[in-house]
Amino acid sequence: MPTPPPATAPVPADVVEIERVLTRIAYLAGRARQHERLMALVGLPLDRAAVAILRYIAESEPLRPGVLAVRLSVEASHVTRQLRQLEQLGHVVRIPDPDDGRAQRIQLTDSGLAAVNRIRDVSRRGMEMALADWSSEDLRHLAALFHRLVDDFVTHAEAAVDVSVDASA
Repeated sequence: MPTPPPATAPVPADVVEIERVLTRIAYLAGRARQHERLMALVGLPLDRAAVAILRYIAESEPLRPGVLAVRLSVEASHVTRQLRQLEQLGHVVRIPDPDDGRAQRIQLTDSGLAAVNRIRDVSRRGMEMALADWSSEDLRHLAALFHRLVDDFVTHAEAAVDVSVDASA
């Protein structure tokens, strides 16, 4: 007979509520209909994954496709398919990796940067409309809490990876 999992302390109600609300926000932000509306407004034929890749590349230095996949926590084959689409549309190009002549990195083109800027602009305008009744103080406070949340998520994720690597050693 399998051993039942060890009993754990109940999760605090505030944490349960935060997880519930974040799940709802992710759902609302990631809906297909929302994405289709965004793409119609910016005039681009990109799927959600391609947009995520474009936005990530715009915020970083040119990266190898494999590194990009790791940072986005997706399969390399998924990134490869998306990059092919983005290359065909002229939004990204492959450039030689200065550290390894056999490898390539992905870089935005001027067209790709313009696309990202249009996406950001429309997305930010939608956010601005949703938060129109919030005070400047509330917006600053929310932004600070989101930064803290992201930093803590990143720290926790890295600690979890370190623990799993140590456990497998």
